[in-house]
Amino acid sequence: MKILVCISNVPDTTTKIKFDDGMKSLDTNGVQWVINPWDEFALTRALEIKEQSSGKIEKVSVINVGTVSTEPTIRKALAIGADDAFRIDCEPSDSYTIAAQIAEVAKNENYDIIFAGIESSDFNAGAVGSMIAEFMDIASVSSVSSFEFNNGDITLKREIDGGKETVKIQTPFVAIVQKGICINPRIPAMRGIMMAKTKPIKVSSPVSTEALSEALSFEVPPPKADCKMIDAENTDELIELLHSEAKVL
Repeated sequence: MKILVCISNVPDTTTKIKFDDGMKSLDTNGVQWVINPWDEFALTRALEIKEQSSGKIEKVSVINVGTVSTEPTIRKALAIGADDAFRIDCEPSDSYTIAAQIAEVAKNENYDIIFAGIESSDFNAGAVGSMIAEFMDIASVSSVSSFEFNNGDITLKREIDGGKETVKIQTPFVAIVQKGICINPRIPAMRGIMMAKTKPIKVSSPVSTEALSEALSFEVPPPKADCKMIDAENTDELIELLHSEAKVL
């Protein structure tokens, strides 16, 4: 069996986000790029499964849709432990286009299990995983918080309203994972960093597809107002401010 993990190249959560071109695009100057946190969870669990599979999992690969600028992030995934990587050489646009590119590679390379994070920390669309499954005409399981692989038998647990659901599934399928799939994401060791320099990244041209949606503009939250101090005895003023300004009453 082979596992393919989808990874997104996203700004570090500590980065101060700015926009240019009339609030239509992200200003990438000074941005520190990292692996999407949910994808990092997925990669860690995929590597754990491979190590515990007694050789049944042949390899764990990662895939990214992006230009050459995303290769440092791909190299980090290789340093964490992925065996090889794919990069589809195009600007990621909407979820539909990204899913189409990934599905094409997954089909051609005959991957059995595809991991996708439940969302990306930049656009939070949460749609790519299920779209990949639709393109490939295979099953998908969302909100996966547990993945057990025992002698080829696969059991998943997913979050549902009021509890958890246990699912037994056959390959091929897409697992859309969330926090809880692993305890902590792996940190690259020096040996992994050195080995990542020689691991292959297969670059391919995108398949022809048309984006179905387009971001027209972005907005930043309004600046926070100064803190108002209310006398502890003046409850009437506090209630009025909560009602008229904070709008929580």
